[in-house]
Amino acid sequence: MHYTERIRDLREDHDLTQTDIANLLHIGQRTYADYELSKTRIPLDSIIILAKHYNVSMDYICGCSNVKNKFPTE
Repeated sequence: MHYTERIRDLREDHDLTQTDIANLLHIGQRTYADYELSKTRIPLDSIIILAKHYNVSMDYICGCSNVKNKFPTE
């Protein structure tokens, strides 16, 4: 699964809007929509914020794993 699908699925699974996540990342809703639509690449620091927010590993968000391991605490 491509990371753009994964971030959309995670957002929808948590009943959040694009605006909710855009606010978390301190960006505009349109910019976040472009991430989900693969129009713009999401910065690494934003992926880290999303992984922490959803408590999943970076491997899961990036599509390297289908296992929802928790975000490492250390």
